[in-house]
Amino acid sequence: MDKALQRHLTRWLRNAAKPARGWLMLTLGCGLAAGLAIIGQAWVLAELLHQLIIEEVAREQLTQPFLLLAALIAVKSLALAGRERFSFNIGALVRQNTRAAILDKMERLGSAYTGSRAQGAWTTMLLEQTEQIQEFFAKYLPQMMLAGMIPLLILVLLFPINWVAGLILLGTAPLTVLFMAIIGMGAADANKRNFQALGRLSGIFLDRLRGISTVRQFAAVDAQARSLHQASDEFRQRTMEVLRLAFLSSAVLEFFAAISIALVAVYFGFSYLGHLDFGHYGTGITLFTGFLVLLLAPEFYQPLRDLGAFYHAKAQALGAAESIVEFLEQPEPEAATQGVLTRREPIALRAEALVVTAADGTPLTRPVSFTLASGRKLGLVGPSGAGKSSILKALMGLLPYQGSLTVNGTEVRELARDHWMGHYSWLGQNPALVHGSVRDNLLLGHPEITGEQLTHACALAHLDEALALFPAGLDHRVGDRNSGLSVGQAQRLALARALLKDAPLLLLDEPTASLDHRSETLVMDGLRQHWRQKSVVLVSHRRQALEELDQVLEILPREADHE
Repeated sequence: MDKALQRHLTRWLRNAAKPARGWLMLTLGCGLAAGLAIIGQAWVLAELLHQLIIEEVAREQLTQPFLLLAALIAVKSLALAGRERFSFNIGALVRQNTRAAILDKMERLGSAYTGSRAQGAWTTMLLEQTEQIQEFFAKYLPQMMLAGMIPLLILVLLFPINWVAGLILLGTAPLTVLFMAIIGMGAADANKRNFQALGRLSGIFLDRLRGISTVRQFAAVDAQARSLHQASDEFRQRTMEVLRLAFLSSAVLEFFAAISIALVAVYFGFSYLGHLDFGHYGTGITLFTGFLVLLLAPEFYQPLRDLGAFYHAKAQALGAAESIVEFLEQPEPEAATQGVLTRREPIALRAEALVVTAADGTPLTRPVSFTLASGRKLGLVGPSGAGKSSILKALMGLLPYQGSLTVNGTEVRELARDHWMGHYSWLGQNPALVHGSVRDNLLLGHPEITGEQLTHACALAHLDEALALFPAGLDHRVGDRNSGLSVGQAQRLALARALLKDAPLLLLDEPTASLDHRSETLVMDGLRQHWRQKSVVLVSHRRQALEELDQVLEILPREADHE
């Protein structure tokens, strides 16, 4: 990973922790308290052994030191438990804020951008990648601070007692940090490749799962199984690469810590044998000194070993954060602050040389011009792929466009999206219903709707006949991908939901495509009663539906420009 990019991602991760600063301070406080308790515990234990063995003090006279030792052990346990609890809250808060930022960014960029990537990739970013930054905030970030505090406290304590032991610890600590950094450089790249492989696997799996019927119809099960196997095998290899680096990092840290502790032990061993006589400021080396240093030497390296064990969390977070940061830093259209419409204002539309484009600027339609006065009805016809649905999406503010598209004289791109969405009702070809009951779907976003309004809308949409077939009526359950309803019933439910919004503009994309002739006639009758004072843009191939409109505009495919 490029060093400049790594620094940028690290800054982003640190800035993301700012809202959790309170939890971070509590975590550091508990970690520092646990470190002080460990130092005090080693001091008391070394003093107890010195008095019992060297000074031959009776155990009955050491009751107070024993109680103090027990109290320090209890304090350490409580501090460590508090540290675990508070550190988890850091990661939980950051994950919550990150997911909210991703969803807000997706909403601002609109469906034109989000539709350009596989749904599995978005799922991976929102769930897997966001989850993988947890350990950085819960483990690595607090430990990075504690790894400097606790060894420093131990050095401050040991140097006045024995400067040789202090120098040994001080001289070997940088080697541990150096090798940890060297290994970490490759770990970030490995984690990045791992998340890319996971994103590809998620996208392939979700796409194949959604199209399983088509795959089976074309006898392509074996080919798609091989594709999934290749993607999963790539993910396995990337995961093993990350694990190898993690184990290597831990092994290197343990090796240097063991060598350093062995040097301390050798120094004290030769000092007790009389072969070395320096480092003690002329006071001699007692059992208390040697035992205290040997007890604290592992604790000196323990924060560094813990930091090394958590270092893969940093590499993991950097790999996960790269695509998140890249997405969050995507340029977005300037927020519109003008052109506010009143809620009941009649809607008039005007398009001049309108060309709807994709998020990357690719034209989706040929230039189109039309004028729709308030309360009038416009039909869009043309072959599949001509861009009729794209024009509706541009009207909804979900796709960018070139040329002019105005609502009551104001460009759609200049209207705040949330404000403009309150002025139209939309019904597409494939309605998206939420888990819950029929009533939940009808009241979506409008819990204040009365029972009388529900009944009226269901009658207009010809949904009442379907409700009569359900034992639970409005409480009939709707499952994943509209399960529990036929295609026609789901379409009528979505139509009733659109009618309940009672917006001054109706945008209808093949609203009767899934209905038989009788149901279509009844629905169109209901629509006529509902849209009397409303502006309507209807996409349809049904001649009967088009006959009800004031004007019909034929949309030609872009290839027609070259004919």
